[in-house]
Amino acid sequence: MCMGLGCNAAGVTGCRIIHSPRERLIAILTNAFIPCNGRFPTLIALITMFFVGTGNGLLGSLQAALILTGVIAFSILMTFAASRLLSVTILKGEPSSFILEMPPYRKPQIKKVLIRSVLDRTLFVLGRAVIVAIPAGLVIWLIANVRLEGLSLLQWTSSFLNPLGLLMGLDGVILLAFILGFPANEIVIPIILMSYLSTGTLVESGNLAELHALLVSHGWTWATSVSMILFSLMHWPCSTTCLTIKKETGSIKWTVTAFLLPTVFGVLACMLFTAVVRLFGFI
Repeated sequence: MCMGLGCNAAGVTGCRIIHSPRERLIAILTNAFIPCNGRFPTLIALITMFFVGTGNGLLGSLQAALILTGVIAFSILMTFAASRLLSVTILKGEPSSFILEMPPYRKPQIKKVLIRSVLDRTLFVLGRAVIVAIPAGLVIWLIANVRLEGLSLLQWTSSFLNPLGLLMGLDGVILLAFILGFPANEIVIPIILMSYLSTGTLVESGNLAELHALLVSHGWTWATSVSMILFSLMHWPCSTTCLTIKKETGSIKWTVTAFLLPTVFGVLACMLFTAVVRLFGFI
């Protein structure tokens, strides 16, 4: 779980230390509930813009840190909830006892550690990322630049997704950004900006004050930000994580389950939050 805070793919690989196959599988399937390093910039930006403000200095940073800590605690709670759901449904079984084996002490072999880290970890994960990133980049460019009846495919697709997005407290552009952000969570905000500004290429977010003004001008409220945070926490794993899950489990079925589980949680959480907010007239 802690390794997932850096990279969910690394968190999935780290599940190898769990001896029970059932519990290892539960840990793999729920690892995506933990926000990885690619989701933190989005979470921090949203918290700062809509709940703290961009000009509050040290006090604002402290407030943002406390809110972010609460968000991470919520993601851990949802991880436990999903794990419990799996353990009483499709992955029933007796819990195993916790055994911590102390390995024999050996002198560290620096060269071997570095070589294995580079070859078995860094290059392997980067290779998986490239497999999906290159074709995904081509798809993003095509969908943003190919036009039908004066509108780009990006605009057509976001309009199609807009009803579902509104039910979740988002919009079609945000939902499409998450879909196109499958290769890497870091590009979700740039895709949203590309859609709003109609640039045809990915755009840097600039400073938070300008980004906040742009988002508000396109209908964003604090409720939109909360829904965005919820769906950032709970949606499908990135492409590299999915490939890693396929390798670790050797099963398409469990890879699809790992894809759908957080997505269903995220969609339902967003819909429930939006329904409650609208029911009580907060927006």
